[in-house]
Amino acid sequence: MKSLEMLEIAVKAADSKRAEDIVALNMEGISLLADYFVMLTGSSERQLKAIVTAIEDAEEENGVFVKSIEGKKGSRWILMDFGDLVINAFMSEERDLYQLEELWDQAPKVDVADWITAE
Repeated sequence: MKSLEMLEIAVKAADSKRAEDIVALNMEGISLLADYFVMLTGSSERQLKAIVTAIEDAEEENGVFVKSIEGKKGSRWILMDFGDLVINAFMSEERDLYQLEELWDQAPKVDVADWITAE
């Protein structure tokens, strides 16, 4: 499966659990770690867990399996590594603290608006 398809699946799954401020960065040519990095925010630890579970389940349904998950139990920042796609799911305080979008500010943002349902 192409990494852009993986990205779409993840964004739609996160949106289905009402993830906030979903930002995807195209890391091709910038980082050897992955083609895409995603940052998103959950409003509670329970919601964060639901978002991560939804992403993992949706990817698995499409034959993509997570290589590792860091910080799953009681964490306020969960990192999911799918190889070509890395998801960073944060509580808002942690996202503000680590500011990964600024760390990778040279990476172009991917327009994910069509994959997110309007409220």
